[in-house]
Amino acid sequence: MALALTGLGVWTLHRYMPALLWAAILAIAVWPLYRRAVTRWPPGKHNILLPAVFTLVLGLMFAVPLVMVGIQVGKEVRGVYQTIDKARTDGIPPPEWLGHLPIGSHQATNWWNDNLANPDNATELLKKARQSEFVSNSGQLGGEIAHRVVLFGFTLLTLFFLFKDGDKVGAQLQRASARAFGPAGERVGRQMIASVHGTVDGLVLVGLAEGFVLGVGYMFAGVPHPTLFGLFTAFAAMIPFGAAAVFGIAALILVTQGAVVSAIVIGVLGLVVTFIADHFVRPTLIGSATRLPFLWVLLGILGGVETWGLLGLFLGPAIMAALMLLWREWAGSGAETPAR
Repeated sequence: MALALTGLGVWTLHRYMPALLWAAILAIAVWPLYRRAVTRWPPGKHNILLPAVFTLVLGLMFAVPLVMVGIQVGKEVRGVYQTIDKARTDGIPPPEWLGHLPIGSHQATNWWNDNLANPDNATELLKKARQSEFVSNSGQLGGEIAHRVVLFGFTLLTLFFLFKDGDKVGAQLQRASARAFGPAGERVGRQMIASVHGTVDGLVLVGLAEGFVLGVGYMFAGVPHPTLFGLFTAFAAMIPFGAAAVFGIAALILVTQGAVVSAIVIGVLGLVVTFIADHFVRPTLIGSATRLPFLWVLLGILGGVETWGLLGLFLGPAIMAALMLLWREWAGSGAETPAR
């Protein structure tokens, strides 16, 4: 009956499980800082102020960059509509940078002249694009965004109560794991918590540092919208080797603008920064916390992202760390078997 009720509860909440898991991950990641704040400013009778402040700060850390991206996307969309109107009436002549491409400039210019420079051909091309599957499914985008906003709200609400009642929840989890799994349950739980801390340090903080360094490089190299490119680089860098896609696009944009030297500088800077981060900093931070070889850390991250989405960045290494701990205890619990 307990298993049936648990399964029924999970099925009932499965649409909101990502919000609960994100809240748990954020609470675990920030908990040491929150405990220091509680020691410095003991909570009052109702214990509301500190949980509300920490929840608000974390919410703004996610909301402000998304609002910035949304505002910039809105500006770009308006420019796209203006370009579409111009294509329908006058056509669009090939831009100057198209002739400066190092490879395929002649073919690209010919294609542009055949499809976009002529108003009739441009109108036909836009009609085909409007009938494409991507555009036809774009009507679902609003509903998906609304669902994500609701999940974000539930994440913050859950996070507030985890901060407020975290000590009680932690004690209950310790008692429950001890009853269900014995002493190994608490060790596995502590190892998973340590892996979340190590993953946050190794992925989030290192990714933010990569985004900051490359964002400064974008600014000096003349990349359009360097702040947004820096944010995209920071988010992409949270996945090992993911930043290469962003600084590669930035370098291509510089090439199309004729700034070949700046593009080479961005490419070299990006390769150096990501090489140091992915081969030296991250293995040290994540591997020491999870007690996993970097290969298993990498497999846990990539497999977790493929299976769980962004949640897999943290769930994957935590699951791998727990499995490795169980394997070490199981494999090392008996006497050594002599080799045959």
